[in-house]
Amino acid sequence: MVKVELKDGSKIEVQEGSSILEVAKQISEGLARNALAGKINGEVQDLRTEIRQDCKLEILTFDNDEGKKAYWHTTSHIMAQAIKRLYGDNAKLAIGPSIENGFYYDFDVEKPFTEEDLAKIEEEMKKIVKENLELTRYTLPREEAIKMMKERKEPYKVELIEDLPEDEEISFYDQGEFKELCAGPHIMSTGGIKAFKLLHSSAAYWRGDENRETLQRIYGISFPKASMLEEYLFMIEEAKKRDHRKLGKELDLFFFDETAPGMAYWMPKGFTMMNVLIDLWRKEHKKRGYQEFSGPQLNSSSLWKTSGHWDHYKEDMFVLTDSDGNEQALKPMNCPNSIKIYQTKLRSYKDLPLRFSDIDVIHRNEKSGQLNGLFRVRMFRQDDSHNYVMESQIKDEIKEILEIAKKLYNIFGLDFILTLSTRPEDYMGELSLWNKAEADLKDVLDEICGKDNYRINEGDGAFYGPKIDIKMKDCLGREWQMGTIQVDFQLPLRFNLNYIDSNGEKKTPIMIHRALFGSFERFIGILTEHYAGAFPTWLSPIQVRLLPIADSHKEYANKVAEDLEKAGIRVEIDERQEKIGYKIREAQLQKIPYMLILGDKEVEGNSVGVRSRTEGDIGQISIQEFISKAKQEIEEYK
Repeated sequence: MVKVELKDGSKIEVQEGSSILEVAKQISEGLARNALAGKINGEVQDLRTEIRQDCKLEILTFDNDEGKKAYWHTTSHIMAQAIKRLYGDNAKLAIGPSIENGFYYDFDVEKPFTEEDLAKIEEEMKKIVKENLELTRYTLPREEAIKMMKERKEPYKVELIEDLPEDEEISFYDQGEFKELCAGPHIMSTGGIKAFKLLHSSAAYWRGDENRETLQRIYGISFPKASMLEEYLFMIEEAKKRDHRKLGKELDLFFFDETAPGMAYWMPKGFTMMNVLIDLWRKEHKKRGYQEFSGPQLNSSSLWKTSGHWDHYKEDMFVLTDSDGNEQALKPMNCPNSIKIYQTKLRSYKDLPLRFSDIDVIHRNEKSGQLNGLFRVRMFRQDDSHNYVMESQIKDEIKEILEIAKKLYNIFGLDFILTLSTRPEDYMGELSLWNKAEADLKDVLDEICGKDNYRINEGDGAFYGPKIDIKMKDCLGREWQMGTIQVDFQLPLRFNLNYIDSNGEKKTPIMIHRALFGSFERFIGILTEHYAGAFPTWLSPIQVRLLPIADSHKEYANKVAEDLEKAGIRVEIDERQEKIGYKIREAQLQKIPYMLILGDKEVEGNSVGVRSRTEGDIGQISIQEFISKAKQEIEEYK
């Protein structure tokens, strides 16, 4: 017998050699029916994996990210098997991983896939699911693995095997006649896939290299219930309507041009929104002791070498040579400039925490294929701060940062989830410092969220320290990476930062990197989709549009506009010689919160006819009454 500790801390004894699935059945039949994979001592494994020694075990279902990945990965294999059945040797297999929402598989085929092709592939996939083929895992020596893939005429698989380290275990999965080079894990059989949909196809480069072969990639999604698939497809259609790139152009907020890839042109309305958000951000931080600064856009390579970015991040930086032949780089991060501010004078323990915030423009040399509207850009304004603290202040400082995050997100009605991201493979610094930083963050999350009420993302920390990532859910239930809080023991040491403690001795501060919106550009993109362009009144670039019925009412419209502007309300006048019904429809399409109709009655009564985006026709009220109503609504967010 071996002892197994479950996720809730309870312990059970099982027969040595029992599979994870058998243990799940021992716990409950319901759990076994929903089980997709297992996690033994933190490592995700197939349900068929046998337990040979005492361990910690978590049974993974579709409610777990790792469970979803196993489910989606298996569906990608079913798709690949269907394509091999339909196309034979005319389709060469490349790779087919699970991704954040579903899966994809890359194929080398003679021509791109059409909608009709995807429908045929889906039909063949349904047959494979109905066959309920068992997935079996086995390993082969390198030479045998290469020989088998050559015999099966799969050159991309051969290349993958040849590039594996000499001591790497080479594993395969079979399902019926289909054989796939794969590390897994997978669910038990093809019959476990209950509902799926192939979404679209596109071109892709082999291994992401534009100089290599062009492949055809098919994206798909699958769920254990048909109702879940229906909900997802509805969300996709709704998301298309809310696409921020489409709405940004329609609402005159921003646009992109081929002369500046990944760098937004902000229209006056969009930049008004940007400034409203910046003002909100400044107000919330100023009252908490944050000091805003601004630094250079261009820094010598010597600064980036000291910080470590040159070794770890250079390929994502815009590097150039100045007139004196010296290497310079546009800053992709603000932290080294913040450090330069810290170094301007000797600091005391009485100065800490010391919080330097900035919203300078930063540049990152993202690959053109990764650019995605405002979500992935090359130039943006990050809502940054770098907080310098003593070790004893770390927990309280992080709590304070999370309080600011909660305040800001609540304004927009956004829920968030916290994730602890731990040491990556290319980490910098001493392992002991990393372990300490991770332990500090875990203590804070245990206290704030409760044990096990947050996620752990192994290996996804920054190269200089672990971090807490803030993930937000919008009205469609989509999850977005937003803010981040990173504890950094490394940069203060690399730049020889210090402060004088209460005993008069020099000590090294700890640096906390943090951003809450992530970037103003990306946040506006997310808000545009969250609200479908119908922004709350306080955030709308134009809060009121005046609609004079005839030319004779324009003078009165100018007077009303003046009164509204004095009250701090953003207003514009539609002076076009169009029918009032047309003007109302145009204002509704522009998602203006309030339309004020101005005709003879309004001029005579010194009033306005109010039409609300949400309430419809409100009727005729005095100018002052409307101003009071609008200002109350605008101030509510505070």
